[in-house]
This record gives sequence, C-alpha cells and structure tokens, in this order.
Amino acid sequence: MKKMTNEELLALIQKANAGDKESLETVILSVRDLVFNLSLRILGTFPDAEDASQDILLKIMTHLSSFKGESSFSTWVFRIAANHLKNYQKHMFAKFPLSFEYYGDDIKNGKVEDVPDLTQDVEKSILAEELKLSCTNVMLQCLDTESRCIFILGTMFKVDSRIAGDILGITPEAYRQRLSRIRGRMADFLKEYCGEYGNGTCRCEKRVNYAIQNHRISPAQLNFTAAVPMETMVEVKEAMEDIDGLSQLFAFCKTYQSPENLKKFIEKFLDGTSFSVVGRA
Repeated sequence: MKKMTNEELLALIQKANAGDKESLETVILSVRDLVFNLSLRILGTFPDAEDASQDILLKIMTHLSSFKGESSFSTWVFRIAANHLKNYQKHMFAKFPLSFEYYGDDIKNGKVEDVPDLTQDVEKSILAEELKLSCTNVMLQCLDTESRCIFILGTMFKVDSRIAGDILGITPEAYRQRLSRIRGRMADFLKEYCGEYGNGTCRCEKRVNYAIQNHRISPAQLNFTAAVPMETMVEVKEAMEDIDGLSQLFAFCKTYQSPENLKKFIEKFLDGTSFSVVGRA
C-alpha cells in the first residue's frame, strides 16, 4: 500500500466518518500490520494475534469518529491496541503463564537427547529457524503485560519516549527507566542461556525435536518462517534515545505482513450489515 501523507490520511478519515466505505477500508488496511505485529508480540502466537487483531480493528472502525487529530493516527491506534491487549485473556499464555526461571530451567534440564526424529522430512535448518523466531517471541511472555508493551514499543517499533509514555499513561522519564531495566533483563537472559544471541549453550538445531514433541513448533505449520517479513513498519517516530547500547541484541524483533485473513475479515465486515454500526458510533 502506498504510504500516505498525514493530510491524505486525515482526509480519508473524514470521508470514512461521513460514511464512505472505500475510505474506511483504506484507513483500516493502513494499520492492520501495526495491529497484528503488536498483538503477535504481546500474545505470543499467530492464531491468538489474528483473533485479537480482529477485535482491535473492529474497535478502531467503530470508534473512528472519536479520533480528533490531537495525536498522530498511529499513536491513537497504538493506544487502543495496547489497552485492549493489556486486558486480553483469551490467549494461550494467559492460561499457561511463563517465567524466566521456568524457561531457563527448561533450557538447562530439558531431555533433548532422548527425543526421536520428528522432523517429518522438513529440513532441520528450516525448523531451527522457526524455533529461533518462535523462542524469542515466546520469551517475551516471561515479562508481565505492561513490561511487554514497554519493551515492544521501545525495541521493536522504536517509539519515541514521549509518545510511548502517552500511549501507556506514564511519564517519558518513567518509560525510559523501565525500558532500560526490561531490556537489560532480556539481554541478561539471552547472554546466559542462548547460544544464538548470547554466550549460552542452547542451540536451536539441537532442540528441534524436543520443541516438536512439546508442541512449540510444528513441521506442518511453520508460522514464523512462512510469514512475509516487512521492510518497513507504519510511520511512527523513528528516533529513539540510545539508552543502553543493547539494540543489536534484539535484532530478532522482526515485523511481518499481517495474514491475508485479516484483510478478508475487514472486507467482509464492510460488505455486511454491520457496516452501519460505524456510521452510528
């Protein structure tokens, strides 16, 4: 999708609020990748992220008239998405929460040598890459939800501290301090345990069959390696204070194009009778 100027976006929002379906579709499609990637990092799995993204996009559509242009549209979307995700309980890790202690113990004591070959003729290098991307994403679940939001906004989306603080309802100073501590905690874990990004003994290729046995990856469903990566994210302020020099450790924070199902969901909603809800919101 062609990148829009702020003026073009505001004009489309005005048309959408006046009942123009095509303008509304363009506006919502412009933020679907942002919403999906935030959901994926907060919730940990592709199915949960897709479900939550549908809920968030519906909120954006039905509350679009409340956007007054006092902040950038992406900041407004971030705020709606973050508030929704902070209270979202319909995902796998809400039922099975993780901790750094549990994750570290599993890395140290998991019986990876005792598992037979479960690769189903899929190349082990591909499965190892799937595990690496999945593992670093799931590792975020060891943080509490607000810490996860802070880390993702600062490290993945590189949102300026003033904007991030506004989104999360904290001061820029508090945001910077918490982001620094959280990034340090993540970096310490990687350094201790991970052989891919740190000095640890854990190697993805050695743990592939163990991960398949424990339903952490599936040769039949390679979500991360099959997802289409994005070269750029939606426009948010790119400059971020260089807090602690740990940026290179978090190169795994890739962004992905949202599943085609999200586009179909938006189109189905706008083609149905529910579209009238937008005009009345």
